[in-house]
Amino acid sequence: MYTIENSRLRAGFELHGAELVSLVDKKNNQELIWQADPTYWKRHAPVLFPFVGKVNGGEYRYDGKTYHMGQHGFARDMEFTLVEKDDNSITFELCSDEETLQKYPFAFKLTIRYVLEMNTLTVIWNVENPADEEMYYSIGAHPAFNVVQDKKQEYKVQLQAGDSELEYILIDPETAGADYEHPHTLKLDAEHAVLATDELFAKDALIFDNNQIKSASIVDPNGKKMVTVECPDFPSFGLWSQSAAAPFICLEPWIGRVDNNGFTGELPEKYGEQKLEAKQEKEYNYVIVVE
Repeated sequence: MYTIENSRLRAGFELHGAELVSLVDKKNNQELIWQADPTYWKRHAPVLFPFVGKVNGGEYRYDGKTYHMGQHGFARDMEFTLVEKDDNSITFELCSDEETLQKYPFAFKLTIRYVLEMNTLTVIWNVENPADEEMYYSIGAHPAFNVVQDKKQEYKVQLQAGDSELEYILIDPETAGADYEHPHTLKLDAEHAVLATDELFAKDALIFDNNQIKSASIVDPNGKKMVTVECPDFPSFGLWSQSAAAPFICLEPWIGRVDNNGFTGELPEKYGEQKLEAKQEKEYNYVIVVE
């Protein structure tokens, strides 16, 4: 594990997936990141690339050819290269190779940089297209934050949004696609929050589209904010916990998401899909604030 640290926070990372595997609040001697107990979920905070969620039927189409792809793409299961490290920042890189080109027909370079400053960890993704043709992709975050197991239902998720009633969609349990034709309404309380009840997470992730969520915070049973994910430029957002008993909550900013139910079009038509022209690059970032 590679570590960066300042007076308030200590963050740990692994080459596998360039994943954030630890974020310790030194002030309160508290580990904030879920420690990947496989009883519930074996990951910490994977980076989702070049897909977010599942593709319909486990396959997608581009330029008349069909490709197979697992959930959330492949970056989370690959070894990155350490590019640079100092006391307060660390940078990893993943490039396309013969293996990735078999299942994802685009050359790419994905750079992930983490920067500590005071009580914040900024996560910066740079997607580069080195080829002479356009490329298509999605990218997302999936950080899981610890909560006390027997008090989980007393925690709240506070959402910075433009309304006190938000529209969300669910994953269809039969198709694993987004049930976009049957949206639901989430009513927030006076503090723009919702309790993390068993019922809230009973039907998998809640998916908020249309740039509704600007930030999301986990509030402990005493009413104190623990951690906030600031993501004002992300069009989609996932709120998830693996089960009622799982002692973590995931706050997930996404650029793109799971396929809509029944989608059989080509990759450029996929919901939220991003296009990068030849020899171009695009940067995204979100911030984890330890309150």
